[in-house]
Amino acid sequence: MVQQVSDQELDVTVLGKVTTAFGIKGWVKVYSFTDPMVNILEYPSWLLKCDGRWRTFKVLDGQQQGKGLVARLQGVSDRDAALALSQVEIGIPTAELPEPDEDEHYWFQLIGLKVKNTEGELLGQVKELFESGGGNQVMTLTGCEGSIDQQKRMIPYVGAIVLEVDLDKGELLVDWQADF
Repeated sequence: MVQQVSDQELDVTVLGKVTTAFGIKGWVKVYSFTDPMVNILEYPSWLLKCDGRWRTFKVLDGQQQGKGLVARLQGVSDRDAALALSQVEIGIPTAELPEPDEDEHYWFQLIGLKVKNTEGELLGQVKELFESGGGNQVMTLTGCEGSIDQQKRMIPYVGAIVLEVDLDKGELLVDWQADF
């Protein structure tokens, strides 16, 4: 059944959200942040943030439906219960994430990192990453304490530009000019 989890004990990574109900038997539509999107269905239980608290729901079934995903969760057996979960975040304990390959990182690990260019200029810090289409990823930077200015920047997240990621130092090294 549904189990409440103490937020203070848990490091959660958000993998998507429930968007709304699907049908009348308690299924929910799911928007997945995973790549590929169906990977979210590989986790046997999800944490859903209901009323500000993470609660555990067992995933009974899930599948691709059109361009999206749908799932059936234990304890959610009718449309009203499914609708009550609309716009709720889906997470898992961060410890359950598979280790990324060498030189790969989860996007959430990059948020907040300071970004310096090869000239040693601090361009800002990573605010978000997003897909710009065609498999291209982009970092959005905002100014921070010590940065050369408060300008918002968008930098492609590709190997030719992102030269080094140092999670321990909290920095990214990029081949990117400040005035570009």
